[in-house]
Amino acid sequence: MERTLVIIKPCAIRRGLIGEVIQRFERRGLQLSGMKMVQLNEEVLADHYAHLVQRPYYQRIVDSMMLTPVIVCCWTGVDAVHIAHVMAGSTNGREAAPGTIRGDYSVSVQENILHTSDTVENGKIEIARFFSADEVFEFEKLNKNVFYAHDEF
Repeated sequence: MERTLVIIKPCAIRRGLIGEVIQRFERRGLQLSGMKMVQLNEEVLADHYAHLVQRPYYQRIVDSMMLTPVIVCCWTGVDAVHIAHVMAGSTNGREAAPGTIRGDYSVSVQENILHTSDTVENGKIEIARFFSADEVFEFEKLNKNVFYAHDEF
């Protein structure tokens, strides 16, 4: 099983969308393996968004992500990284397809509800950035057989 990171951003927190976002991943069949609320700081954000530090909009990202605490989630499932990334939709909410989380709840490139890992490798790095080993859990999901064929997991 693969793991991925999802960050529910301050804009979603302020709009009361935490449950809605979590519910969509659960209904899709991913398993919540870790979750906590954290207040991000500039050091963590500089590490997490290191690939964007030189961009003119970097400070906008930092300011937005520190507005309130965020919810960090670790989700598990077959192809979890791909599934979560597709469910999120295009980064720019105005371009995100209806039915995606951003397409249904965002009209902004910055205030776009959530962050998802974009590759399996980044998922591993990002999960390790936000969770210690004892904060991510493995357990048998009782309804796994209704989401997967017996030979898929």
